[in-house]
Amino acid sequence: MYFLIKYLVTAGLILVISEAAKLSDKLGGLIAALPLVTVFTLIWLNYEQQPIAKISNHAYYTFWYVIPTLPMFLLMPYFLTRYNFWLSLFLSLAISIGIFGVYAMVLKNFGIDLI
Repeated sequence: MYFLIKYLVTAGLILVISEAAKLSDKLGGLIAALPLVTVFTLIWLNYEQQPIAKISNHAYYTFWYVIPTLPMFLLMPYFLTRYNFWLSLFLSLAISIGIFGVYAMVLKNFGIDLI
């Protein structure tokens, strides 16, 4: 039963965001930008009595993983003015993966191991 509740709440979150985006680009973007998935993940980990170190690490690594993904949200609108949706999405994701690879190599020099 817990798994079903967890699934429905998480899926409901995506549904709310997509419906809000239909009503207002700004509202949908605001809700999507909130770290709701991470907050729910932290809540689920805590509820499942995971060690505090695991919860802390999840929050810590989420911070570092968010930074290299941000350019995607600037690239996608740019590509959409030039290409179709699927190519724009692919290019945005591919470039984001490349940025992440470089970012991870740079951070490794500072003792932060993301891979």
